[in-house]
Amino acid sequence: MFNRIKELRAKADISQLELAQKVGVRRETIVFLEKGKYNPSLRLAHDVAKYFGLPIEEVFLFDDEALGKSGESSS
Repeated sequence: MFNRIKELRAKADISQLELAQKVGVRRETIVFLEKGKYNPSLRLAHDVAKYFGLPIEEVFLFDDEALGKSGESSS
């Protein structure tokens, strides 16, 4: 899973700490999310997406979506 958190934070001009405080987690959680080392709970994904005013699927992308693949297997 990939995410756009770092990009969205930059556009919003907020720090990792500020985002963490807004969504009720530690800064380290945001660091791990941005590095792709942590998959969020549905609640956290919802809270992050809500903060940015976006649907979850516009913030968090599965590998095939992030790479522009349709997800269909080729024969």
